[in-house]
Amino acid sequence: MIGTGARTDTLVVWTDDFLGYRWSPSHPMNPIRLALTMSLADHLGVLSGVDPLVPEAASHDMLTTVHRAEYIEAVRAAGATASGDVVPGYSAAVGERIFGLGGADNPVFPAMHEAASLLVGGTVAAADAIARGVARRAVNIGGGMHHAMPARASGFCVYNDCAIAIHRLLAAGFDRIAYIDIDAHHGDGVERCFVGDPRVLTVSLHQHPTTLFPGTGYASDVGEGDGAGTTSNVPLPPGTPDRLWLRAFHAIVPSLVADFRPQIIVSQCGVDSHRADPLTDLALTIDGQRAAIHAMRDLADRHCDGRWLAVGGGGYGVVDVVPRIWTHLIAAALDRDVDPATPTGEAWRASAHAAASAVHEDFATDVSAETMSDGGDIDFDRWEGNWGQEPADGISAHLHSATDAAILASRRAVFPLRGLDPEDPRD
Repeated sequence: MIGTGARTDTLVVWTDDFLGYRWSPSHPMNPIRLALTMSLADHLGVLSGVDPLVPEAASHDMLTTVHRAEYIEAVRAAGATASGDVVPGYSAAVGERIFGLGGADNPVFPAMHEAASLLVGGTVAAADAIARGVARRAVNIGGGMHHAMPARASGFCVYNDCAIAIHRLLAAGFDRIAYIDIDAHHGDGVERCFVGDPRVLTVSLHQHPTTLFPGTGYASDVGEGDGAGTTSNVPLPPGTPDRLWLRAFHAIVPSLVADFRPQIIVSQCGVDSHRADPLTDLALTIDGQRAAIHAMRDLADRHCDGRWLAVGGGGYGVVDVVPRIWTHLIAAALDRDVDPATPTGEAWRASAHAAASAVHEDFATDVSAETMSDGGDIDFDRWEGNWGQEPADGISAHLHSATDAAILASRRAVFPLRGLDPEDPRD
C-alpha cells in the first residue's frame, strides 16, 4: 500500500561505490561526473546536515522484475571474465552479439554486474522510501539507465533501474505513475516495459530520432492495447534552445499529467540536452535544464502530494556541465534552490581541473563556468494553439516552426486518446 506514515522531506541516495560503474578510460560516461556533483553540492552547502542513504545492490529477484535470468547471468559472466576469471561456457562473442555486452558503447568491465546492481539498488531504495511514506521526495543521481532492455545492454545502460523502480512502486500499491524523461535520448527501455500498461504514463522529450540514438520515439508512438494514450513522445529538432524546449514541455506535459492524475512522478533527468554536450545536438543551457527540473517538482507538488523520485541519466560534459545541473537537481529536491548567480568557487574549480586530467580529452570540458548559470534565456512564449505564431526575438523562424510542428504532432497523436483537444491550449 502507499505509505501514509511520518515522513521526511527528501532522501538523497549516495555511495562512493557508484564510481565503480565505469566502462573504460575513454568512455564518455565517466563516473567523475557523479563525484564532482557531490563535491560541488557539498561545497555550496546543499548537503549540509544531509545524511545520504547508502544503498545495497539489487537482488537477483529484484532484477528479474524487468530482466531475463539468462541476461543477468551473462552480465555476471562478462564482468567476471573482465576481472580475469575463467567462466566455463561463457563466450564473449555471444555476449556481444546476443546481449549487447561488448563493443564501443557497452564494453565489458570488471564487476559489471555488481556495479550495475548497485545503481538499481539506489533507485529502488528511493522508491521504497517514498512508498513507505518515509520520504516525500528522493533523488539518485547514479540512476537513470533508461536504455537497458530486458535481455540486452544498450546505450551505456546494463540494468534499467527506472523500470525496476516503477515495478516496485506498482507492487507497493501505486496504480498511476507518471514517468517523465528529459534526456536528449529517447527513454526507449522504460517505454518498452510499460507500453501496454495503463497504470504508467511515459512522456519523453528528446532529440528527433532520425538524428540521434536510439532512433525511436516518434510522436505517433502512443502506447499499445490497454496502454494506448499512456505513451507520449516529443521529438525535437537539433539546435532546440531553452525557450523552445520549455515551450514544448509546457504545451504537453502539464496537460497530460493533470489528466492522468498520478500518485507519483518519476523523473529521468539526463542533462545531455546541454548545448556543450559532445554527443548530442540540442542547445539547452544550465538555466533551461534547471527550469525543467523545477517544473517537474512543481507538477509533483500540484498533483502527487509532492511525491517525486528523480534520477540521473545521460550527460557527457562530465566536468563543467553535469555537476552544476545535478547540484541544482539535488537542491531542488531538498527545497534548497541554488541561485543561478551563485559562484561555483575557486576551490571547487581547482579540484575539478585536477580531476579533469583523468578524463579522456574528448569529454574533459574546461571548468570555465564561474557561476551556477550559463546566462540562458528561459522566458519562453507559451504555445497558444495557433499554427504560425510569430517567433520571439532571437528565435530562429525555422526552429520555431519545427518545434511547433513537433508540439502539434505529439498533441494530435495522444491527446484525443485521453479525451483532450489537441488544438486547444487550455487542454
